[in-house]
Amino acid sequence: MTTNSKTDQNEETSSIQFHEMGLDDRILKAIAKLGWSEPSLIQEKSIPLFLDGKDVLIKARTGSGKTGAFGIPVVQKILSIKEISPEDQKIRALMLAPTKELCTQIFKTMLQLTTKCSRDVKIVDISAQVDISAQKPLLVDLPDVIVATPGRVVQHIKAGTLSLKNLKMLVIDEADLMFSCGYEVDVKEVIKHLPKIYQAALASATLSEDVISLKKLVLHNAVTLKLQESELAPLKQLTHYKYYTEPIDKPAVLYTLLKLGLIRGKSIIFVNSVDKCYRLKLFLEQFKISSCILNSELPAGSRCHAVAQFNQGTYDIIIASDESFLDDPSSDSKRNKDKEFGVSRGIDFQFVSNIINYDFPSSINSYIHRAGRTARGSNQGTVLSFVSVLEAPYMSGVDEYLKESLGSSDSIFKLYTFKMDEMEGFRYRAKDAWKACTKALIREIRLKEIKQEVLNSQKLKGYFEENPKDLKTLRHDRKVKIPKTGNHLANVPDYLVPTSLKSVSGLVKIKRPKRKFKAVNTTNQKYEAKRKNPLASMDLSEFDEVMTKRKRKT
Repeated sequence: MTTNSKTDQNEETSSIQFHEMGLDDRILKAIAKLGWSEPSLIQEKSIPLFLDGKDVLIKARTGSGKTGAFGIPVVQKILSIKEISPEDQKIRALMLAPTKELCTQIFKTMLQLTTKCSRDVKIVDISAQVDISAQKPLLVDLPDVIVATPGRVVQHIKAGTLSLKNLKMLVIDEADLMFSCGYEVDVKEVIKHLPKIYQAALASATLSEDVISLKKLVLHNAVTLKLQESELAPLKQLTHYKYYTEPIDKPAVLYTLLKLGLIRGKSIIFVNSVDKCYRLKLFLEQFKISSCILNSELPAGSRCHAVAQFNQGTYDIIIASDESFLDDPSSDSKRNKDKEFGVSRGIDFQFVSNIINYDFPSSINSYIHRAGRTARGSNQGTVLSFVSVLEAPYMSGVDEYLKESLGSSDSIFKLYTFKMDEMEGFRYRAKDAWKACTKALIREIRLKEIKQEVLNSQKLKGYFEENPKDLKTLRHDRKVKIPKTGNHLANVPDYLVPTSLKSVSGLVKIKRPKRKFKAVNTTNQKYEAKRKNPLASMDLSEFDEVMTKRKRKT
């Protein structure tokens, strides 16, 4: 590695643009196509350092452009190598991330950065949990850049399908999650197979003890980029609200805010358990409020599909369970959770307007990572937290930390003014709907979901072809009794909406056209309709007699 004295880059210097960094024209065209008019602060500082061959530790908040900060120089250095020896095809860069979702995000960004030089720079993502032999063809041609989780890299190394002896660059994203996700052993194993000389970069939202430990393992005489910025967007861009409520009233408050349109735009609702994910979804469905679920127990394919649907606008609400094991890696869980998953980290949710903390997070880092899903780039965002008496100490800790971080003397949390006392009709509806979502129902829903995933599994397709009886057994599970919901729950009568909220609620009043009444002979109309109907079997002789008598009178 290039030797360089350890420094902290906190000084303000004159800003430079992408075209002033000595980047290849093909990269500049790709950047323009992405709509990046100018580099973010972290990109402006880190790209020149990485291009100079220095090891870099990047500490910047979520949404600050860290992927571009290391992706752009990696592509540039590979193109420079190809100009000298175009026929020498080798694996030049390895990008590690703790989650499959983040690997997918990095892979997509790298594809976008190489859209004008895709023939010269080949990139593959091997993070998917498929059979090793299925990914072997991807590695035979020695792609320039490999994106993967540490565990997946170790599997390929042991299988003999991957060699890192010619590696030039190593990038580790979300470095503060690597060890807490259980990758400490895997990372150390990967380092054993690296050449003696290589350039490395670590990117992280925080400088935790794990990051410092990883820095000692990977970096040598690194430049530490610790920018003078908060871990969250400034208060003028991201607004934090608090609403004090008891746990029993949280469903009613959420239903009221959503149904009256007081919360608008794409929203992520965070809860603290997987069961509550399903219960909240069933609860909202009774009021015809659509949402999708994201948690660690779903297969990777289902999770990626849910995120894609949310980003595409199929759903405006996603209910996500935060992972407590990220705060306490030593804690054991009875359920089989995917260690390569973290909802509040590593997933690129696009254009999120609101974060709703249905359950207030138990740690400062968790709050920061949740809130970091909104107000990304130059977009505005809000965070609304439901705070019970037991959760108030957690909020106070977050408030004190962020006041210092954001340089505010006042509390960062604004009180959300919403009088639940005026919503007794909504509370009454929500109480019955919440009770209908029982534990037994949730268990049946989750069991049905697991069975459906088994049926959709490509790995089990061959097994079911040989054992059709097992497939038949799976398909003959009993139906789940979803709580019956009438259309009346989806509609909000005008009398339920308080007068003070009628002007600001998002309810759309449907104007029905006025009926125009005409004086008609109902007897004639009735019989004439039946005469014209070819399927009518009624005897019309009585009608003919009546009409004959009328003609005689006239």
